[in-house]
Amino acid sequence: MTNYSDLDRQIEQLRRCEIIKENEVKNLCAKAREILIEESNVQRIDPPVTICGDIHGQFYDLKELFKVGGDVPETNYLFLGDFVDRGFYSVETFLLLLALKVRYPDRITLIRGNHESRQITQVYGFYDECKRKYGSVNVWRYCTEIFDYLSLSAIVDGKVFCVHGGLSPSINTLDQIRSIDRKQEVPHDGPMCDLLWSDPEDLKGWGISPRGAGYLFGSDVVQEFCTTNSVEMICRAHQLVMEGCKWHFGESVLTVWSAPNYCYRCGNVAAIFELDENIRKSYTIFEAAPNEVRGEPLRKPIPEYFL
Repeated sequence: MTNYSDLDRQIEQLRRCEIIKENEVKNLCAKAREILIEESNVQRIDPPVTICGDIHGQFYDLKELFKVGGDVPETNYLFLGDFVDRGFYSVETFLLLLALKVRYPDRITLIRGNHESRQITQVYGFYDECKRKYGSVNVWRYCTEIFDYLSLSAIVDGKVFCVHGGLSPSINTLDQIRSIDRKQEVPHDGPMCDLLWSDPEDLKGWGISPRGAGYLFGSDVVQEFCTTNSVEMICRAHQLVMEGCKWHFGESVLTVWSAPNYCYRCGNVAAIFELDENIRKSYTIFEAAPNEVRGEPLRKPIPEYFL
């Protein structure tokens, strides 16, 4: 049984950007696993919902996001992955979102991004941060095990397909996504990899991705996928958008990006995308948290790596 008073205390601690104890992380991950294991690879979500793109450990900017979008559970949220790496506070960011998921499972949905991976986090910051803040790799292990249980996509009201990256040449139908065994490290290729790594591009059909994983996909691919699955649009994250969100191919694909001043130097604004109960679309732009509310980061900026 979940002890809500303990959980509420942990949430308050994490909201102050303070880490919780290692054994508390272990228990939190065990509870999260029980909830996530029940979710589908295409998790169904009822509107209204607020959809958020990459966060990348920018904890104080996540607090700005909640300031403009409303707190959980008042607002129903869908986060499209990439909670960790590159920012200074991946630990606090991911654990806060996970604690909110355990406390309010029906009011927050977390799906997997390409950075929710053992391999990627060993290169781009989360592994080192866990080791530095906890003195061992145990917390990183608990969190990366949870990554394997995160859903691969979501569908809002049967109309808006939401995924971290994009489409796959191996996938024509939502049922094919439903049949993937997601409880594993992100593979280097294949449908699960493509969902987390692909990008829209002005081309016909499929193209080779400069990322070295996933594909580039054109408007014809999107049209066919939407028609086959009776969906109206695709909402995704994964790509830095200077203006916070960006439409592709008319209004059939939207990229939403929720890490303002990405890597603390890109100068971009961020956005959240809101769908009301009638699937009317709007978005809210927000800027990075002012310097005076940010804690002092424990290390110098991030390696040059913009994907």
